Amino acid sequence: MSDLMKNIDGRTKLAGTNKLEILLFTLGTDIRSGRRETYGINVFKVREVMRVPEITRPPELPPSVEGMVSLRGQLVPIVDLVKYAGVQTETKPEVMIVTEYNGHTQGFLVEAVDTILRLDWSSIRVPPDMFSSHMGGLVTAVTELPDNRLVMLMDVEKVLAETTGNDDEEAIFSQVKPVTMENRTIFFCDDSPIARKQIERTLQAMGVHFHFATNGKNAWEELQKLAAQADAAHVPLTDLIQMILTDVEMPEMDGYILTKNVKSDPRFAHIPVIMHSSLSGMSNQQLGRSVGVDEYVSKFEPQRLSETITRILEGSVAAAA
Repeated sequence: MSDLMKNIDGRTKLAGTNKLEILLFTLGTDIRSGRRETYGINVFKVREVMRVPEITRPPELPPSVEGMVSLRGQLVPIVDLVKYAGVQTETKPEVMIVTEYNGHTQGFLVEAVDTILRLDWSSIRVPPDMFSSHMGGLVTAVTELPDNRLVMLMDVEKVLAETTGNDDEEAIFSQVKPVTMENRTIFFCDDSPIARKQIERTLQAMGVHFHFATNGKNAWEELQKLAAQADAAHVPLTDLIQMILTDVEMPEMDGYILTKNVKSDPRFAHIPVIMHSSLSGMSNQQLGRSVGVDEYVSKFEPQRLSETITRILEGSVAAAA
């Protein structure tokens, strides 16, 4: 299985191409429907794939958290995605996908892994609202393969937030300070409902207005409308928005392409772009800066996000003065 994860360095060249690579996996055949669905996860979040090791099971864990294992001296929590997704199967997970994002390492138990596919974000779609509601927001995007299989991309950020019990923790927003500037507006985009909720709560605690979009393509369309609105009113675009906050992984258009579009349009010349992503490794931060982002902030750190936003907003005001 180690062969699956070779040539990671070559994948760093995907930034700015609107492409991604996903690792396909299955959770087993659901005895209720007789179906075996195919899921996917961004390869940038995968550290390794291995057989399920012996798991230590402390008491009083959430139902889908199996316990923890020691990987090269690091204690790693293990989540059974079969249980988490509510799949009822007669087989036990045989494979563990070790993932790293938001600065955390965790293992996901799955039935089997398939292969790695390179896809274009433009071929990946937001699922219908009815489907998203039925899946409890677990799936953020879908794509169709040449063999007519549908692949569902899991919102692994939602999995992490809910299995750690910190998805609605009041304490994480208690240190967020209001901005001293009035009438500040930020435009943000993210396809994860969990991430959008945290961004909204952070901005509300700061006293900052906001507009948002759920993917890069929609964000670029809305930003162009705002730019046209400013042109029609003969006012600078900075009168309408003062910052753009973007995720990296989004259906139809990723954050790299969105940033390139913004940075190549002179109407957005004085509007900083913050990349806000769970892909928190140094290579991903370098990729963000290569397309022109002004700052890179890891997700689910409201205090750090608010401090970064405040510093950049204050810097923009000082520069204008």
